[in-house]
Amino acid sequence: MTSTTLIGNLLVANRGEIARRVFRTCRELGIATTAVHSDPDADAPHVREADAAVRLPGAAPADTYLRAEAIVRAALAAGADAVHPGYGFLSEDAGFAQAVLDAGLLWVGPPPAAIAAMGSKTAAKRLMAEAGVPVLGALTSPGEADLPLLVKAAAGGGGRGMRVVRSLADLPGELAAARAEAAKAFGSDEVFCERYLPAGRHVEVQLLADAHGTVWAVGDRDCSLQRRHQKVIEEAPAPGLPADVRAELHEAAVSAARAIGYVGAGTAEFLLAEDGRFWFLEMNTRLQVEHPVTEAVTGLDLVALQLAVAEGRQLPPEPPALRGHAIEARLYAEDPAKDWQPATGTLHCLELTVPHQEFTGAGARTDAGSRPDTGSRTDAGARTDAGAGPDAGLRLDCGVEAGNEITPHYDAMLAKVIAWAPTRAAAARRLADALARARIHGPATNRELLVRALRHPAFLDGRLHTGFLAEHGAELTAPDTGGVERAALAAALADAAARRTALPSGWRNLPSQPQLKRYRADDGAECEVRYRLTRAGLQAEDHPDVELVEAGPDRVVLREGGLRRTYRVARHGDRVYVDTPAGGTALTALPRFPEPTVETDPGALLAPMPGTVVRVTAEVGDAVTAGQPLLVLEAMKMEHRVTAPADGVLVELRATPGRQVELGTLLAVVKSTQEV
Repeated sequence: MTSTTLIGNLLVANRGEIARRVFRTCRELGIATTAVHSDPDADAPHVREADAAVRLPGAAPADTYLRAEAIVRAALAAGADAVHPGYGFLSEDAGFAQAVLDAGLLWVGPPPAAIAAMGSKTAAKRLMAEAGVPVLGALTSPGEADLPLLVKAAAGGGGRGMRVVRSLADLPGELAAARAEAAKAFGSDEVFCERYLPAGRHVEVQLLADAHGTVWAVGDRDCSLQRRHQKVIEEAPAPGLPADVRAELHEAAVSAARAIGYVGAGTAEFLLAEDGRFWFLEMNTRLQVEHPVTEAVTGLDLVALQLAVAEGRQLPPEPPALRGHAIEARLYAEDPAKDWQPATGTLHCLELTVPHQEFTGAGARTDAGSRPDTGSRTDAGARTDAGAGPDAGLRLDCGVEAGNEITPHYDAMLAKVIAWAPTRAAAARRLADALARARIHGPATNRELLVRALRHPAFLDGRLHTGFLAEHGAELTAPDTGGVERAALAAALADAAARRTALPSGWRNLPSQPQLKRYRADDGAECEVRYRLTRAGLQAEDHPDVELVEAGPDRVVLREGGLRRTYRVARHGDRVYVDTPAGGTALTALPRFPEPTVETDPGALLAPMPGTVVRVTAEVGDAVTAGQPLLVLEAMKMEHRVTAPADGVLVELRATPGRQVELGTLLAVVKSTQEV
């Protein structure tokens, strides 16, 4: 019989929203908490919320959150008796798990042997095939008939070390790039090829197993909406699955867990073809980022269950039945219209308003989704109250707060927004509305893409596949010209109100002296606003049918064609943020008259973001072609290629591997052959 050990002090070997998520459950259970932090995270929300915190000197993950020995020392120094790895970083490192156990600490995760068994995708596929689980075999000598191909890192996940290859001529270069990225990210350069199914769906099964032989398949999720092989929108249950396919998926997942003696929370991921066939992809031996959607439809607290299983308690024979539908959207600091370019800078505001509640980045649920203490528990810590019921509504899991600096050191995810409703359509509508109404001031985000995707007819019809965002990318990222023009007018009027005591009475503007304001939208488009404010009211030269109802420094009300709209305006330096219930617009206020600019060589390649040069793939003097990768930058755990702007010769190269660069740093210069 497995003994039971109560956890008294838990160290979370992670940061951001997952650390806060685990701490929230610990507070409910009466468990003391210990955080670890890098130097940039010294004042991060997860550090302030913990009962104690231990510094990991440095900034880069390799110097901080990936140092297993430092984290074990931190746990011992803080008096912790257990370690929760969160996700990412060392969460699937069997050596770290063993080091925690060797130090006499409790490991909140699967046995090191199970982690090791799933640590290599190639070895895991062989093991799963032996257990009778369908697998998509690795291709040792792929040919034309196998195209397109997917190159994958054997030891990693999260989209790193993955490349889609559509031509065999590109395969050697993509293999080399994947190996280099995998080696840096996971310490192993092993990669393999398999068939790529452009119309395939990513479907996964949530697993939970105890040390007494019980294995739960806690429903399934669809995670097909991805960019760069990383999930963006996830939902539970997976929509449109025939009952027999769903049952087979769950059976395969349970077989996978039993085959390796799995204990704890984990996820079996599958690739699902249009005809209902599916193949095992990998098992994530940790809690998934998207676990809240499963919590929403089951009423379970999966973190509480992880802790209960680690303490040696037994699960009930069966998991609870599912109720309703839940969808999660990942809010990233990135610009989808610029090839998902990551964004850094100060986060001035992050507010999500729901009926009767307001979330401001606290990472907690304040409605019925918080599973109040009146709910009963099973022996294993599962909640059996109505936490997933019709009033559960919205949930925000957030790792940042207003005033935090978004740096290039870590993942670009700012928050996860989760909506529950009785039906899928209602959940999508609720989530899209909450995102549209959110006030997000700071670095560029993917908020608008999320809203449009959730409202897209193909999404609502359940026509999902991993190429969804690429297929519909043009319409999901198209600029909203009309919205920008109205936002610029509201920004100009708010600015005028801030400079005057009242509007419109008392204004001395003459008809011959219109006011001029200039703004630039994040897509680069510039907008001029010309208006007069007279005793007769607003006269907008480009929009004569717009009437000013009222204006203040932070609120402007306009009426157009009988329709009244309210704009909330906030300014931080030269950045202006205009919010309406339909969405937000970020603008940069420009000088009234354009300032002289320094001419830049048309062939100059400037750093599109702060980051680190990880590879240089060309040399000075090389003849290059338009679009050819010249070097690779890493920022926010993703690699970004910097390519030649045109055919020519590389005449200058200032980038070297390991160099840290800021936005706008000159990296290289390409000149045409006629100029050389």
